[in-house]
Amino acid sequence: MKLYLVQHAEACAKDVNPERPLTDQGQADVERLAALMKRSGIQVERVIHSGKLRAQQTAEGLASSIAPGVYPEISGLMNPNDNPRAFDWQSESWDRDTLIVGHLPFMGGLVSHLLIDDVGHSLVAYQPGSIVCLEHRDDSRWQLNWMLRPELLK
Repeated sequence: MKLYLVQHAEACAKDVNPERPLTDQGQADVERLAALMKRSGIQVERVIHSGKLRAQQTAEGLASSIAPGVYPEISGLMNPNDNPRAFDWQSESWDRDTLIVGHLPFMGGLVSHLLIDDVGHSLVAYQPGSIVCLEHRDDSRWQLNWMLRPELLK
């Protein structure tokens, strides 16, 4: 079982648009990432995002390529400063490949929590539009498979 953990793509500054939709660059990054994931044969059966517009747009853009027919779910436990340990209730339903789109510092904390059970220790250098792939091992632990940042897709 794999988790694809994505920081939402580049969004407008709050003073430009308080709802913070994706910028043109952010939308382009999502399209490139979605195309790469599709070409790589990645498919997920579940999509979860924070409900904030920038995360929703990122999730929907990726889901259209790798999760056809899957309706994205909103989680109220993924706000930027939420404790990733509170998201553990979701782990019981992590029985299928899942895409999760959220914000920093939450996403970095979730990766650290799943890998080393330490939300305060930064293991990955997220940028807007980055993705981390974790795989659940047979011994009930997670391992890092790969990470991709948007500048590698240009």
